[in-house]
Amino acid sequence: MKSFFQGHFLENPVMPGALILETLAQAGSILILKSDEFQGKTAYIGGINKAKFRQKVLPGDTLKLSFEITKIKGTVGTAEAKATVEDKIAAECEFTFIVGDQ
Repeated sequence: MKSFFQGHFLENPVMPGALILETLAQAGSILILKSDEFQGKTAYIGGINKAKFRQKVLPGDTLKLSFEITKIKGTVGTAEAKATVEDKIAAECEFTFIVGDQ
């Protein structure tokens, strides 16, 4: 069992919501930085809005991520992110991101 499950509710292990959001943020950063415009830059999370946790993520679950950039103006943008388990939304949020130098 992954170490984060061991201390997060011993009798009822679940993936912490903060780690789900962190996973979405890191995966989204990879997508943002694949753009030719942002090659060699770093993506920073400027805010997390409308975060909702809809179901538990349990040991053995496969978490699928989706990240859609909805707006970019210069080096600042927003994106909608979702984490699903068996096609059911486990968590969703909106990220504000900023792209800058490393």
